[in-house]
Amino acid sequence: MSQPWTVVVPVKRLVAAKSRLRGGLPGVPHEELALALVADTLDAVRACPEVVEVLVVTDDARVRAEALAATARVLPDVPDAGLNAAFRHGAAQVSGPVAGITADLPALRPAELAAALRAVGEAPPGVRCYVADAPGAGTVLLAAPAGVPLRPCFGPGSATAHAASGARPLAGDWPSLRRDVDTPDDLAAAARLGLGPRTARLAAGCLTG
Repeated sequence: MSQPWTVVVPVKRLVAAKSRLRGGLPGVPHEELALALVADTLDAVRACPEVVEVLVVTDDARVRAEALAATARVLPDVPDAGLNAAFRHGAAQVSGPVAGITADLPALRPAELAAALRAVGEAPPGVRCYVADAPGAGTVLLAAPAGVPLRPCFGPGSATAHAASGARPLAGDWPSLRRDVDTPDDLAAAARLGLGPRTARLAAGCLTG
């Protein structure tokens, strides 16, 4: 049996999160939508059988409360220097296998995350692995075995950056894992896969196929 994973999930302050999604659900406050994406992501990660702990890195009080309600551990974003610094800060608290995942996966299915983490276990020893997003340029998941630094390279072109850093791409059929949400079109695509309950409630009547 593979070792259980700790998953690190950095979350920006809601007022600054998901700027390209602003106005994506008419009549829905932007911070409510951003928080719903986080809540559904955390619930799915927490329900994954390969995950032993979820560690949220944030300085937002509402995200902190949501994470604690989902039985996640919360760390303040001490570096306060962006996504990669937050990933490194969280991963530094973990002694076993660690994965970093983005907080904008409202259609995520726990079984798909479990399959991806099991695939990491099939990689050569000491090799980091990543899962690209649906378009292929970004990254939704980066994983490192115990004792191997996570070395996150999230941001524009992160799939290429992670490959250049020596991480191995994983190419499984995991549409809900790959479907991150940055824009209204992304949200509509996630809705076609099936949104988690918090985001679905907000989106009801606002999105069409």
